[in-house]
Amino acid sequence: MTISQQLNEKQKKHLWPNHLLYYQDPLPLDRGEGVVVWDVDGNRYLDFFAGILTTSVGHNNQRVNERIHAQVDKMLHSSTLYPNAAHLEYAEMLGKITPDGLDTFYFGATGTDADESAVLLAQVHTGNTEIIALRHGYSGKSQMAMTLTGQSSWRMGPVHIGYVRHAMTPYVYRALGNLDETRYVQACLDDLQDVIQTMTSGRIAGMILEPIQGVGGFITLPDAYLRGAAEIVRAHGGLVIIDEVQTGFGRTGTHWWGHQHSGIKPDIMTMAKGIANGMPLSAVATTADIAQSLVGAGLTVSTFGGNPVCCAAAIGTLEEMMNQYNPDHCAAVGEELEAGLKHLQQKYPIIGEVRGRGLMQATEIVSDPVTKEAAPHLANAVLEAGRQAGILIGKGGMFGNVLRIAPPLSATKEDVAEALQKLDIAFARVQEMA
Repeated sequence: MTISQQLNEKQKKHLWPNHLLYYQDPLPLDRGEGVVVWDVDGNRYLDFFAGILTTSVGHNNQRVNERIHAQVDKMLHSSTLYPNAAHLEYAEMLGKITPDGLDTFYFGATGTDADESAVLLAQVHTGNTEIIALRHGYSGKSQMAMTLTGQSSWRMGPVHIGYVRHAMTPYVYRALGNLDETRYVQACLDDLQDVIQTMTSGRIAGMILEPIQGVGGFITLPDAYLRGAAEIVRAHGGLVIIDEVQTGFGRTGTHWWGHQHSGIKPDIMTMAKGIANGMPLSAVATTADIAQSLVGAGLTVSTFGGNPVCCAAAIGTLEEMMNQYNPDHCAAVGEELEAGLKHLQQKYPIIGEVRGRGLMQATEIVSDPVTKEAAPHLANAVLEAGRQAGILIGKGGMFGNVLRIAPPLSATKEDVAEALQKLDIAFARVQEMA
């Protein structure tokens, strides 16, 4: 029995069976270096999913590791009852790249934590209760986060919090009636207006939006939609909450934050995943005035929020982003990735669409490019063929037919060239069986 088989047997025996595991034979990873990982049996893979867009500046990054080790030798934990230098230093650093005014932070441990805190903040600040979310969106795995999520497969159990309403997502590739982008965006904005007017009290606390819907299959919200939605939300008394858990820290290229492509400015912004290169940390950013509204609203403490070791990792991560893996780097390498994927689209009809920004790209897999019939079985086959070719990518989308390709921000053009070669092999194998 291989080491992989031994570990997979332990997984079955000791962990809950609802853990989602990739591949027919799950893949226990052992170590990583940069954009490369090895499994416990010694097989090498390009990691072009980065631990779900989390290993942002590469596996085993020395600057991050040095920051972690130095903090470990001082103190592992203190809780938010006591100020700690790493927590405060990182907040100060982070404020240099967040949008003007959004420089007051609350740190937690997960993206779920951040989104839930952001919703609560909007409710307290506005005095309103109802929240608008988008279909196909994803916000995490708590009961509130699953209620915000607009995909049935990610909503376990009796998930229903009555103050959440879902509006139509501008999923342009699957636009109703094959409307063009301009008309479909307007239809979705009309729907948002209608949802507020017919399904809420008319005065909302806010709306939560991912600039690119991660688990939803990298659905890229058109800039015109984000601008229009922000205007509608504010007209109804709400705050604009932008979820940058997957799109943040330059991943979409050119800008530090995914929403900045549209020119809007959020009232509240959440971030996690790539914030600390794999250490558990999240943050909610807002203005000092909005944050002040929490004073006197009730007590709060976070046992693990702002953990000194995690904040030390985040400091090292942001240093690497600022010095080497900045938004311009992500834009340049992302252009190579997008161009290469579009070239593969010309070769393989099962690729219905290539979409995304920067180092956050996706291919939607279909059985026919004309009918756009979703083909999750072919997406699974490409995932498996990619593993055989030596590349790890992700999957998502409402129909399970979208391949998510998002390497560490440290990826180079040479890494992208190697990845495209391996994906070419994988698509060729699967196209033959389509």
